[in-house]
Amino acid sequence: MRVLVTGGAGFTGKALVKRMVQAGHEVTALDCQRGYKTEQIEAWGARFVQGSITDPAVVDRCVEGQDVVHHVAAAFREVKASTRHYHEVNVDGTRHLLDAALRHGVAKFVYCSTCGVHGGVAVPPADEKAPIKPEDYYQQSKYDAEPIVLDYVGRGLKATILRPAAIYGPGDLGRFFLIFRQLRRGWFPIFGSGRVFYHSLYIDSFLDAFELAMDPERGNGEAFLIADDCYQSIEDLVTRAAAVMGTTVAFRRFPLWPLVLASYLTEAVCRPLGLEPPLHRRRLEWYTLNRAFDIGKARRELGYVPRTSLEDGLRSTWAWYQAEGLL
Repeated sequence: MRVLVTGGAGFTGKALVKRMVQAGHEVTALDCQRGYKTEQIEAWGARFVQGSITDPAVVDRCVEGQDVVHHVAAAFREVKASTRHYHEVNVDGTRHLLDAALRHGVAKFVYCSTCGVHGGVAVPPADEKAPIKPEDYYQQSKYDAEPIVLDYVGRGLKATILRPAAIYGPGDLGRFFLIFRQLRRGWFPIFGSGRVFYHSLYIDSFLDAFELAMDPERGNGEAFLIADDCYQSIEDLVTRAAAVMGTTVAFRRFPLWPLVLASYLTEAVCRPLGLEPPLHRRRLEWYTLNRAFDIGKARRELGYVPRTSLEDGLRSTWAWYQAEGLL
């Protein structure tokens, strides 16, 4: 099939491009900027288009002739960006893609949302019926696009919504990279109890979910939480990461409130100046919010089965950082 992957130069998008090429599809990757080793995309045999999903003309050209659209692109972790920017990319950009997909007769549209639409989980594990309570404007904008996707389903477009947990694996330069980098120093900071839950999602398992959702007869008009088999406390996660490195971890414990205060002050100073704050409230969610989910619906209706254990996923991720010379 002919497949478009938006956000194709990012961690998830690039991995999805590679999976689609390996499956024999004709792939176009669309992204507003080049990412880590973007040149690999064309080396794999895919077409790379540099452009923004906020541009309807670019979107129309990329969607025309496609059988499947995997919509991964998003404004994410851009703390200095305005709420308007998040809306333009995550909501209006999604609408442009849906318009084009319906107009050009795309067989299936897969929208990548986030588990963050559920906010902190009060009674873990949460399923798709749990309250919608985004904690920040990124999560809010991702949820705001979901009803628009469903509106287009009502117009005849076949579409599925995926709400991934914390994605990691080879190629990830986000949260897990920071965890391993800190562990190389021999200790790890814990602010607060360290006992809140964290639910990871190995990249290969997420790619499996995308492939399952490509089926025009599966999951239409439905949202699915996608995650690994098990969740764990952040302290347990860090301990396991240290184990795959062949070491143990010394935790240093600190009260949470000074970090909260510092994040508010840092954002207040940096945002008016257009600077990216080195510390911000969104990073604190890792220490304060439960992320624990029930993936039963995805198992039943999509046939989703996580294939990689946490230990195996951490081991392959650590090996990739070493092979790339990043750690």
